[in-house]
Amino acid sequence: MRRKTKIHRDHERRELTVERTVAMPPTVAWEGWTKPEHIARWWGPKLWTATVYEMDVKPGGVWRYSLKSDDNSGEEAFCKAVYQEVSAPTRLVYMDTFADKDWNIVENSEMSTTVLFEEAAKGTKLSIVTRFASIEDLENAEAMGMIEGFTDAFDRLEFYLESLMGGYSKMETVISKDGTMIAYKKQGNGPSLILVASAAADHHDAAQLAEQLADHFTVYNYDRRGRGQSSDTAPYSVKREVEDIEALIQTAGGKACLFGSSSGAVLALEAASHLGEQVTRLYLYEPPFIINDSRKPVPAEYVEHLHGLIEAGRRSDAVEYYMSEALGIPEEYIGYMKADTSWRSMEAMAHTLAYDGMIMGNTQSGKPLPANRWNVNIPTLIITGENSEPLFHDAANELARLLPVAETFTLIGQDHSAVVMSPNVLADTIIAKALV
Repeated sequence: MRRKTKIHRDHERRELTVERTVAMPPTVAWEGWTKPEHIARWWGPKLWTATVYEMDVKPGGVWRYSLKSDDNSGEEAFCKAVYQEVSAPTRLVYMDTFADKDWNIVENSEMSTTVLFEEAAKGTKLSIVTRFASIEDLENAEAMGMIEGFTDAFDRLEFYLESLMGGYSKMETVISKDGTMIAYKKQGNGPSLILVASAAADHHDAAQLAEQLADHFTVYNYDRRGRGQSSDTAPYSVKREVEDIEALIQTAGGKACLFGSSSGAVLALEAASHLGEQVTRLYLYEPPFIINDSRKPVPAEYVEHLHGLIEAGRRSDAVEYYMSEALGIPEEYIGYMKADTSWRSMEAMAHTLAYDGMIMGNTQSGKPLPANRWNVNIPTLIITGENSEPLFHDAANELARLLPVAETFTLIGQDHSAVVMSPNVLADTIIAKALV
C-alpha cells in the first residue's frame, strides 16, 4: 500500500479507516468532496468514471451516483447515500448503500461513513471511517478492493484539485447569514469596491480588472456562492446572494461600491435596492435586459429546464442551453466553443446558471422593465460597449430612465467581453467617473 495512505482496522467496532494528508487547506478539500462538479471528476478507483445524479449536501439530503469502468468491464454500480451530519468544513456523516438502476436500495448493503477534514502541518488530514454491520461485511469489503479504491480516489482528488487551481491560491473567507462560506481576494487601497461576476464566471474572470482598479480602490473580488472556492446552501434564493454581498460589505467596513457585469450587474442592482446606505455607488456593465423585439426573449421555462438538465447530470447540455437561449449564440458557433478549455470551467458552474436566471426574473421577456422594482437612489453608471448588440444599449437607456441618479457611458470599440478582454479600458472609465 502506498505510504501516503494509512489504513486502520478496528474489528471490535467493525470499522475501516483510510487516512491521507493532502497538500491543500480543509476548505478546499471540503469543496472537492461536497460539490457535484468536483466529486464527479475524482470519486472512485482509477480508470473508473463517476456520474452524479443528485447531491444535496445537508442533513437528510441525498447523494445518488454511479461508478462505471472506463473499459466497460463489469457492471455499473449504483449507490445512494443520505447525509446525517454536515459540519463545514470539518465533518461529513452519511449512510451509504448500494442500489439498483431504479435507485431501489439493495438489502443489507448499508455502510455508515464519516469523513473528517483536519488541518495538518502540510495541508489537510482526510479520514474516511466506514462502519459495517458485521466483521464479515468488513472483510468482504476489503476483499473486493475497498482500500485500493479509496487510495486511488485520494490520489485522484489531490491531482484534480492541484491541477484545477494551478497550485492553491489562498483566498480569505467570510460566512454569509445562512452559513455559506464566501471566498474572496482583497487587494489595493482606497474606497471599497466589490466585483460581482456574471453567469458562468468566478473571480478569475475579473482578476485583471481587479489589478487595474487596485491603485484607486480596495477591491474585493469574490466567488459567488456555488462557484470556485465559495460553498453553497440549498435551497437557492436571490435574497441569499444579496446577503453574501452584505457580508462582504461588513468585512469591508460597512460601506462599499459595487461593480457588476451582465447578470452580475442585475444582482448588484438588486443588492443596492435592498441594502440601502451600505452601497454608496453602482457601476453596471451591460445588464442583459431584453425589453423589446431587438432579440427573441428567454423562454418562460428557462430556469425550470436548467434545473432538469442539472438533476439529470447533463451539465454540458445546461451550458449549451444557456449559451443558445440566454446569450443568443447561434448553434454553429457552440461546437467551436465546446473545444475550448473554458467549456469545462463553465460545466463546473453549470448548476449556478439557474441562479442567474432567477436573478433576471422576467426582465428578459421582451417587455419594458417594471417601474418600481428597484429602489436605488445612489450614483449609478451604466456602461455599454460600442460594438455590443442593440439590446444592451436599449437596456442601459431604459434603466437609466428609471433610476433617479443614473447616467450611461459607451466604451468605444468594446463589446460584452470587455471585463476579460479589455479590463484596462473598463477600469480607466470606472476610475475617471469615481473622481468626478
